[in-house]
Amino acid sequence: MTKSFEEFEVYQKGIQLAKLIFKLLENKYFEKEFGFKDQIKRAVISITKNIAEGSEYNNNKQLIRYLKISKGSCAEVRSMLIVSRELGFCTPMEIEESYKTSIEISQNLSNFIKYLNTKIKD
Repeated sequence: MTKSFEEFEVYQKGIQLAKLIFKLLENKYFEKEFGFKDQIKRAVISITKNIAEGSEYNNNKQLIRYLKISKGSCAEVRSMLIVSRELGFCTPMEIEESYKTSIEISQNLSNFIKYLNTKIKD
């Protein structure tokens, strides 16, 4: 039996990152930054959403496609964390865990993609 997306470690880390980001956005310095908050929320949700969506095709090529989209969303979150720090919305300490988690997720997605590529029959 194939694993469901909920069992993928990278999916679970994506959920952790979403929790961290939503908690970070409670910071008073983000209060008036509606567009920024909306964009980073959509990006962080996109990570897990694409893992889930791609897994439902039961096709490694399709899953790889969605994992790559997820990886792009992860980079977007990381970029927005840097921008939020540089704009003074938060401190380096406040984004440290989110930033590290986003790097882990990106690496996990890369490894997952490499693994799936070995399973594709030419």
